[in-house]
Amino acid sequence: MLRVGLTGGIGAGKSTVAARLAELGATVIDADRIAREVVEPGTDGLAEVVETFGEDVLTPEGELDRAALAAKAFADDESRARLNAITHPRIGRRTVELMGQATADAIVVHDVPLLVEGGMGANYHLVLVVDADEDLRVRRLGESRGMDAEDARARIAAQATREQRAAAADVWLDNSGTADLVQAQVDALWHERLVPFEANVRRRRPRAPKPPALVEPDPTWPAQAERLLSRVRAAAGDKAVRADHIGSTAVPGLVAKDTLDLQLTVRSLDEADLISEALSDAGFVRAEGHWFDQPQDEATAPARWDKRFHYGADPQRPVNLHVRSAEGPAWRLALLFRDWLQANPAEARVYADIKQRLARAHAGDASSLNYSEEKQSWVDAAFVRAERWAVETGWEV
Repeated sequence: MLRVGLTGGIGAGKSTVAARLAELGATVIDADRIAREVVEPGTDGLAEVVETFGEDVLTPEGELDRAALAAKAFADDESRARLNAITHPRIGRRTVELMGQATADAIVVHDVPLLVEGGMGANYHLVLVVDADEDLRVRRLGESRGMDAEDARARIAAQATREQRAAAADVWLDNSGTADLVQAQVDALWHERLVPFEANVRRRRPRAPKPPALVEPDPTWPAQAERLLSRVRAAAGDKAVRADHIGSTAVPGLVAKDTLDLQLTVRSLDEADLISEALSDAGFVRAEGHWFDQPQDEATAPARWDKRFHYGADPQRPVNLHVRSAEGPAWRLALLFRDWLQANPAEARVYADIKQRLARAHAGDASSLNYSEEKQSWVDAAFVRAERWAVETGWEV
């Protein structure tokens, strides 16, 4: 299934987006609703809350008095931790249960208000953030909940900042306008991204080849890469030695294809094979065939430096994931080349000129294969200069 995290600040209109996704066919799991379910009358969760915090957290009807509980549970960090120890495991088990009930081709939307605050982004294939202008959010909270402006702004200030949500967001949905405007954004997202993304993961479908097309450097590439790397690390678990952003998009100011190159270093390619399905399930589909890097010292090195290769399955965020063994030299060379280009702007400019010339020459090709092969001779010579620079500067991984 495709797992989508949905979040947004109070008053941003997240429920509008969740409702539209449900209408389109998503399986929506509401974290707030589950949090209420696990402490409903008759549950062992409510019984433990009462045992921990006292009978006075109940209403005369035997239901949880949330205001009374909040006064006790949020009085200090220790009390909050005691409440979390009661509710969080139950919420987690129920969430897993509901996800397990979803069909194999489901698009599961997990509606989580504190997704950013909890650092949960790596759990999902995509994170959607709903946002709106703060003054509008304050007005909405007054109209829908009778909340005065001062209280509304305090609630907003207590949550993640807009900058923190932007760092976590793969998709940013502006809900400052009317409901039909944000619903149109959601409709496009569903049909153009979520549905094909789910199919690509389930069918293990690789990205279609395209001719080389360079774009101006995007300052958000590193942040995008880090979100993806967090998912790679989560999928690889203890098999990951390290995970890095490499290639041209990792060099500030360098023109590049709008494809993020990531590298996962593992102890051996046998371990890479053990996690190939987990990576594919996480949205990085293993490519068929024999993948390798050309050795730089053919006189003494093996004929090929074998690796594994995975495509990003997201149709709107092309990714190449190179899985390399720490037993070989290729993983280190990829990091050296990146750092050398970052430290030597003149070399980066020459590289940019070569890339642009070759991209124009191969603009009519069916794929980027010939473009990549033709620039490799410059790259191979650059590796030699990068190695000298490493010795001169004391560079180490």
